[in-house]
Amino acid sequence: MEEFWDKLKEECGVFGVYQLKDAASTTYLGLHALQHRGQEGAGIASSDGKKLYCRKGKGLLTEALSSEDLLPLAGCHSIGHVRYATAGGDEVENIQPIVARASFGSLAVAHNGQIVNAGELRVMLERRGHLFLGSSDSEIILHLIQMEEGPLVAKICRACAKLKGAFAFLFLTEKSIYAVRDRNGLRPLCLGKKGDGYVLSSETCAFDSVGASWVRDIEPGEVLKISSHGVQSFRYAEAGKHCTCAMEYIYFARPDSVMDGRNIYHMRKETGKILARADAGQIEADLVAGVPDSSLSAALGYAEASGIPYEVALIKNRYVGRTFIEPTQEQRDLGVKRKLAVNRYAIEGKRLILLDDSVVRGTTSKRIIRLLKEAGAKEVHLRIASPEIRFPCFYGIDTPTQEELIAAQMNVDELCQFLGADSLRFLSTKDLMEAYGGEEFCFACFDGVYPAGK
Repeated sequence: MEEFWDKLKEECGVFGVYQLKDAASTTYLGLHALQHRGQEGAGIASSDGKKLYCRKGKGLLTEALSSEDLLPLAGCHSIGHVRYATAGGDEVENIQPIVARASFGSLAVAHNGQIVNAGELRVMLERRGHLFLGSSDSEIILHLIQMEEGPLVAKICRACAKLKGAFAFLFLTEKSIYAVRDRNGLRPLCLGKKGDGYVLSSETCAFDSVGASWVRDIEPGEVLKISSHGVQSFRYAEAGKHCTCAMEYIYFARPDSVMDGRNIYHMRKETGKILARADAGQIEADLVAGVPDSSLSAALGYAEASGIPYEVALIKNRYVGRTFIEPTQEQRDLGVKRKLAVNRYAIEGKRLILLDDSVVRGTTSKRIIRLLKEAGAKEVHLRIASPEIRFPCFYGIDTPTQEELIAAQMNVDELCQFLGADSLRFLSTKDLMEAYGGEEFCFACFDGVYPAGK
């Protein structure tokens, strides 16, 4: 069944702890802060200096791991993972961390992203006699490491040099943690400090949850080793063009996170301000609103720049589970109403500027506009705080095919009519670079230029 809630599907989140008492519990708290990055499965692996332990399961973190599950996770080192299945199915075998036992010891891996050349690497490994427990591309890296010679850090470097795509890895051994970021920096990964120990995370918001402070981002093409020798940096590849995924800033990251020195909340506000400046003198409206949650910052920015009052037009029900396509149009519309309620007292008889972060298939935007007008909105002018999504992603975001991406099939005027909006405006990639204050971003889903191949 296809979920009709029309958004890009989440990535994954990784979190690690080195040399902290009750590491697994700290990792659990860190993963809780990263829950927005994946809700299909979660797991934690820990080390007491002699042995690796692992527990994982399906569903949200609280469903996958109980307090009883944490008890056997002994030790002061740990890595964890929250999962959205971008490659491989949702079988338990694919839930991470994945733990391998070898002659040199045990090795656990947690991975965010997607390996573009996973298929050809898997075929090569199978021809050499390697067998796989699951279908996840993350398992491939363990086999590649085992094929190499020398110290583990050298094996990791040589193995990662063979990978194409987007990835942030955490590896855990009995005594060390390794952090790896792809050569273009497509997927985020950062280092923090807590007391005498260290933490690693996909986003800085998790540092706040565990009382840690940000130290620095892992560099593109870097392997960071944390052990009794301290923090050591190695390179498996020269950094390519730094291209952090633009959708991290637009949609995926929590607004209180900082990426590449940029606060997500302020960047999203800036996109709203740019849209407001583009509309200046062209649109008359009574209020500005955003689609919860990732569009609220842009809506605040639009209201601030335009002087038009900000109102809460849509209220998100946070206690509704996943909703799937129902057999009738009426039931589909009721599904949207279960997710979002319209505040008719704020919008009735009003001309509304509605901010959203993106348009994917367009079905949800169309239903929301219809619900707003049925509730009494006089006009709905849709403003999108990103460019048109015209191309699929191969770097760890589960996007529809190009044929299903509505902006790839219609121009802006046609799309505006399809959605039932009174007007429609998108940002350009130039606008995003202005809002973000730089050029080092992956815009592949907007312009079809894939910095790490496809």
